[in-house]
Amino acid sequence: MPDLTARPDPIAPMTIDEIDPSLHAALAKVPTLKLENPLMLAIIGRASKLQPGAHVDGVERRVVHDGAVRVRVFTPAGPNGSALLWIHGGGLVMGSAAGDDRFCGETARETGAVVVSVDYRLAPRHPFPAANDDVRDAYAWIVGHVAELGVDAARIAIGGASAGGGLAAALVQRLHDEGEPVAAQWLFCPMLDDRTAADRSHDLRHHLVWNNRSNLVGWRSYLGFEPGAAEVPAYAVPGRRTDLAGLPPAWLTWTDLELFAAEDAAYAQALAEAGVDVSFEIVSAAPHGFDVWGGQTELAQRLFVGAREWLARQLAVGGPTGAGELDARPEASVD
Repeated sequence: MPDLTARPDPIAPMTIDEIDPSLHAALAKVPTLKLENPLMLAIIGRASKLQPGAHVDGVERRVVHDGAVRVRVFTPAGPNGSALLWIHGGGLVMGSAAGDDRFCGETARETGAVVVSVDYRLAPRHPFPAANDDVRDAYAWIVGHVAELGVDAARIAIGGASAGGGLAAALVQRLHDEGEPVAAQWLFCPMLDDRTAADRSHDLRHHLVWNNRSNLVGWRSYLGFEPGAAEVPAYAVPGRRTDLAGLPPAWLTWTDLELFAAEDAAYAQALAEAGVDVSFEIVSAAPHGFDVWGGQTELAQRLFVGAREWLARQLAVGGPTGAGELDARPEASVD
């Protein structure tokens, strides 16, 4: 089993010289967040609803409002009977499903899966368990509409990025406990553990794009209390769960520079030790979320190819099974 022990953060703040040059142009367009400012936090959360959507050739997109459920459904020209519930990122306090339209449409087209992207309520206006319940309801909506969607209920995966990756991991845990089958979990740089935010030593590094000061605001807003408490509610912080046995196969990615590197590596290791089939890719010299704000770069596109190939294999009829494997396939690694 590979050693996934992450290097401790250096003391010096992160600089542009540490970043892959192919990302510099995209990184320059990423706005600086000061979420500690309550007014900015409120404005950003509300502005998230204004994010424009996008259409992808060969994929039908429709927006569904069904009671409290708000989802965007992407159906490829040749659906194969599988589905993915996708959960957007945004530190639990911002973002919207519309912002991931291109990624979801391209994923549907490349894998043949119907992709259902969910809008969930944002903190601090809606703390836990609002978002957790919203994504649970979206999964139930898929299961309740499998005939209409042309989906096999046994071939539904759950995925997400950043905060959405954390919500995806928590939803997988919840569904496992409720006896609901999930085919796979697909986690991009997931936000998994509030104890990272509670460790103020990470502030010194000042990670680009998402730093620990913003992380503290995100977790505090979502939990409704200070991160790092001795106990947290079930499914609020997926990285704290100790019993991971029986969870579905997992694919994770993170970068060697981002704030979440250690918690993501620890979760991958814990999953494997619990007997879960785990694949992962560590991207070098990239800040958090480069696959979102730098999604058109060659670095991100290479990552997507490997990620979607893994997802398609898991969702295939009679897809692969494994237990306790930790796979960092060299042919799919990104550096």
